[in-house]
Amino acid sequence: MNSQHDNDIDALLRQSFDGPTPDAGFSDRVMQHVLPRRRRSVWPLVAGILVGTVLCSLSLNNSPLWHAAWHGLLVGEWSSSTIIMLSTMTGMSLLALGWTLAEADDDEPRSPTLSREWR
Repeated sequence: MNSQHDNDIDALLRQSFDGPTPDAGFSDRVMQHVLPRRRRSVWPLVAGILVGTVLCSLSLNNSPLWHAAWHGLLVGEWSSSTIIMLSTMTGMSLLALGWTLAEADDDEPRSPTLSREWR
């Protein structure tokens, strides 16, 4: 549907009904039977981060670029390998942040056709 139809339906509903219909406690009874949301456990996330960090460090352990970057970072000399390593780590962190924000669950379900006054 488009916004023109939504506006027409909204106008018809406003003409036909004076106000909200009393539910005689129906909403309260339904909410008593709705199960609460389960809390997500944090341990899979922590385990995944730790395993990923260990595997990444093991795979890069023999890389001369990695050793030169860490040496430059610890000594305080900004070599090209240090800049490449830091920019790669920053880019990966920003990608992970963007993915996390894109996949985040909203607490309130979205309902574009219902306005707040009809809820």
